[in-house]
Amino acid sequence: MGSREARPAEHDRQVAPGRLYEQIGVGYTRHRRPDPRIVARLDDALGAARRILNVGAGAGSYEPTGRQVVAVEPSPVMLAQRPRTAAPVVRGVAEALPFPDERFDVALAVLTLQHWTDPIAGLRELRRVARRQVVLHYEPGFEYWLTSEYLPQLRELDVGHVLTVADVVAALGGAAVTTIKVPHDCVDGFFAAYWRRPAAYLERSVRDAISMFARIPDEDVQPGLRRLDRDLASGSWRDGHADLLELDELDAGYRLIVAG
Repeated sequence: MGSREARPAEHDRQVAPGRLYEQIGVGYTRHRRPDPRIVARLDDALGAARRILNVGAGAGSYEPTGRQVVAVEPSPVMLAQRPRTAAPVVRGVAEALPFPDERFDVALAVLTLQHWTDPIAGLRELRRVARRQVVLHYEPGFEYWLTSEYLPQLRELDVGHVLTVADVVAALGGAAVTTIKVPHDCVDGFFAAYWRRPAAYLERSVRDAISMFARIPDEDVQPGLRRLDRDLASGSWRDGHADLLELDELDAGYRLIVAG
């Protein structure tokens, strides 16, 4: 305990949002591809909406097709990775959207709120520029084997710092919330995508595409990763998680929030 108290608090060691975009952006499209099952859920949530604003659009992974879409993204690294077929994009931030009131049918935000400097202000902006809001977010601190058994410091980064699902619902003035379960073979490499493929977390390129890892120095996670490596080699991880290996999908705390 003494050595931990002598170190800066974990939230003081986090990478600032602006720098974080640049840190995880390089090579992002290699591991962060849209999973078709999540695409389908988002498309259902959009309904018949035609005019869509995609806020925090990144490289365009979950950009709707067959609709009138405008994207907003602050990071030049992410912007440079958007394909030529992607929607037109404006460089900007969620907290100050450069559009008039109710310009869009739906404002979409996919796994991005944790990067916003002022997420409450950003959600207010979503309400201002669109009649409806569709947000894919996650519950900070949700029980997950990686943080519970190997990297509890990652959980500490979120709890008390990232908006809870209830916070998001309140900021949107009420919303419907449904669970998005993560398929065992999810092709989008977000944090819990590898719940049944634990060896993936040992790959630096995989971690580099996950913002959770980018928010803490690599040397802080190495001891936990070495323990995971040993447990995978000995078979103890498999023995301890035999129940997971029988599942096709897992509730890892991801929630689809639809308001308006």
